[in-house]
Amino acid sequence: QAGTALLLLVAVVVAALPAPSLGWGVDGHLIICQIAQGRLSDAAAKAVNELLPSGAGGNLSSLCSWADRVRFRYHWSAPLHFIDVPDNVCSYSYDRDCKDEEGVKGRCVAGAINNYTSQLLTYGSSSLSPSSKSSDNLTEALLFLSHFMGDIHQPLHCGFASDRGGNTIDVHWYRRKTVLHHVWDVSIIQTAEKDYYDEGAGEFVDALNKNITGAWSDKVQEWEECAKNQTACPDKYGSESITAACDSAYKGVTEDSTLSDEYFGSRLPVVNLRLAQGGVRLAATLNRIFGQSKA
Repeated sequence: QAGTALLLLVAVVVAALPAPSLGWGVDGHLIICQIAQGRLSDAAAKAVNELLPSGAGGNLSSLCSWADRVRFRYHWSAPLHFIDVPDNVCSYSYDRDCKDEEGVKGRCVAGAINNYTSQLLTYGSSSLSPSSKSSDNLTEALLFLSHFMGDIHQPLHCGFASDRGGNTIDVHWYRRKTVLHHVWDVSIIQTAEKDYYDEGAGEFVDALNKNITGAWSDKVQEWEECAKNQTACPDKYGSESITAACDSAYKGVTEDSTLSDEYFGSRLPVVNLRLAQGGVRLAATLNRIFGQSKA
């Protein structure tokens, strides 16, 4: 089985660490990956199942937060979860913005998506065997890609450099002190689950899937498409995220703001949309990587 060593690492990390408040948070990534897995072609579903560690039971969503949990081990991966744009600039440019703090180009979430997409395109090569180190690397590539496709749809993962995407903006979510980034990673989703979905991500997924096949059905093809026959198009998603960050996440928020019903009610539709788009686009990307064939 591919990823045996990776499975051991996953088991150790899951046992040792609390759920991190990174990316969308555990439930956000789970929602995106569950939506995606339900939309895979037969060829993509087969490839994903072959690349997942055996302990995952074929469930991609069970490991969609893996990339957050291994940041302590893979220190080099930390800048790959986000994009920093200049303060008060509500646009994204790969050439300007996709770099780490040392200025190394390509080290941002958009660059990571391109990189791991390219790696996964080697799947099926005659030089790979299920037990090879290259196969284990492709398992990690799948988990990184699945996670980063979620991250790039979280608006504050394409946020302003000086506040680190809202991580240094202290706010109160109702009565609880937190930071703005955590509100978008976790708090809005958890409040929605508590108020509308019996505190469960499964019902949240069902509701979003109903919108994907209903109210949003005329938009899904545009969500899925990439220009110029690209396999992945993260620049498009990053541009959407900084626009949403300016129009929704940052709007009206100052240091020590109290965010409650008005903010929750007006921002939840943005979160719903970005979760749905993340799931649809992850599936579309994996389908382009592994093939569209149906059994």
